[in-house]
Amino acid sequence: MFERFTKDARAVVTGAVEKAWSGGARTVDAEHLLLALLDGEGSRASFVLAALGLAEPGAREPVRRAVREARRRAGLTRADTEALAGLGIDVSEIVARVEEAHGPGAMSGDLERRGRLQGRRPAFGRAAKEVLERSLRVALARHDRRIGDEHLLLALTVVPGVAGEVLADHGVTFESVTRVCPPAQAARPAGR
Repeated sequence: MFERFTKDARAVVTGAVEKAWSGGARTVDAEHLLLALLDGEGSRASFVLAALGLAEPGAREPVRRAVREARRRAGLTRADTEALAGLGIDVSEIVARVEEAHGPGAMSGDLERRGRLQGRRPAFGRAAKEVLERSLRVALARHDRRIGDEHLLLALTVVPGVAGEVLADHGVTFESVTRVCPPAQAARPAGR
């Protein structure tokens, strides 16, 4: 599948691995793919993000902050947190107690303070794999021959989890991305 990735899509995947590694994460998560997409410049996805109001670094910082906050909650989405609250479980209280006992970010799954996994790069987690697989399906549905970083962005908007929730909170949905970056098929004349 990776042979179909464009240079920009490969840069996102490589950037996600580097973000996970530098943060001491055990796995590359969908959130790492999102953070790597935010760092991109001059690509189709960066154009889309700019068109949707996330052009300036200052506009992207709330997205990064929301991802960091979700990682502090062990990757729970707001919907997860609200569902647990309905059962009488206060996630913020649990996070506070765990961090009091084990230090800030203890629930994030990051190994920064405990050392790296003996020099090994983090493996791709379930959600990141699902984003990569979904990006292929999105590219095929759009009749694109290559998988670009815009396909990764579209996949992030539809795979359930923190990355999709954070993007939606900032106006980046499958529909808004498709509006800014329509399928290549739509640009082709009929009959070709």
